[in-house]
Amino acid sequence: MLNALATEARPGVVPAKAALVIRPRQEIQRLMRAEASERAAEQTPEELIAAVAEQRDREAFIGLFRLFAPRIKAYLMRQGADPASAEDLVQDVMLTVWHRAGQFDRRKAAVSTWIFTIARNRRIDTLRRIRRPEFDPEDPALVREPETAPDAHVEASERSKRLHEAVATLPKEQESLLRLVYFEDKSHSVIAEELGLPLGTVKSRLRLAMAKLRAALETLE
Repeated sequence: MLNALATEARPGVVPAKAALVIRPRQEIQRLMRAEASERAAEQTPEELIAAVAEQRDREAFIGLFRLFAPRIKAYLMRQGADPASAEDLVQDVMLTVWHRAGQFDRRKAAVSTWIFTIARNRRIDTLRRIRRPEFDPEDPALVREPETAPDAHVEASERSKRLHEAVATLPKEQESLLRLVYFEDKSHSVIAEELGLPLGTVKSRLRLAMAKLRAALETLE
């Protein structure tokens, strides 16, 4: 897809939708053109980041990249990122390290702690941008009565009451999942991460919960 976007764009112009992915990759590739020397391999992370901050030393950056990139990718995948997304995030994180190396303060944290904090924050930002799940508009929790008459307010209140009563009849585990989705507006992937469950498990439990909720609502009609 990125190749197609790049082909359609005018020479020297990066399409807006691809910019966030292409630019980190291009800049990382440019920085990695230098050859890491034995000196860089022997330096500590603190020495490497100091060289990046003070001298914009590409060899030092490559040393940091080779030291931390595999560890960051493994960390992000443990957090639920797929390999491709983890790779993109790694490049974004390391590009941030290049640009913000001067902000590192060894008195406050170790280099590894500082870099993994950046990785964690990037992962959180990504989760926040994940598209909210799409639900069947006929699901009871998504139906809102139009405010066209005084009786509509009463009817809406009664419907809300029946919905909460129906949710309360569900097993605690299913009730919690529905509240996270419908009342706290959380996406499936965020719920999976918070509960430590596979994404497929969350989706299957929600489908089961919705089936039971519909049945419970019918008994309350």
